[in-house]
Amino acid sequence: MPLVSRIEIVKKSKQPVISIKTTTKMENLPIVIGETYEKIEEYLKEIGEYPEDIPFVRYFNMDMENLKVEIGFPVYKELPGKDDIEFSYIEEMKAVYSLYQGPYQEMGETYDEIMMWIEDNGMKPTGIFLESYYNSPKDVSEDKLLTRILMPLD
Repeated sequence: MPLVSRIEIVKKSKQPVISIKTTTKMENLPIVIGETYEKIEEYLKEIGEYPEDIPFVRYFNMDMENLKVEIGFPVYKELPGKDDIEFSYIEEMKAVYSLYQGPYQEMGETYDEIMMWIEDNGMKPTGIFLESYYNSPKDVSEDKLLTRILMPLD
């Protein structure tokens, strides 16, 4: 079973983030994510700041040819942007939360399970979702990848 936690509702407070918003093809996403995290980490070092939490990707649609994403890190406070690196907030939200362990390309079943749970409980997702990554394929084997999934609710 790839889910390593219960599916439950959480309330997240407004979170300052430093990120890059972009559009890419699904097949290019792993490279885009890696390069973006590196670029933002270098920028944070340059200005003497640190992430507040683990990196995230926020997905605004599921168009595999034109995937609209925001890639970044939660931060403690407002920071200046630079080039395509922007400061913004992820708004306060009520969301369905779960933890997934395993390869990224096998997450579909977990998403289906979460969507079914949302439907069974009479809720409505916004269509945006947020993944946060506790580790990386560079550091651990794919079966040990740990991802926090948040699906904001209307």
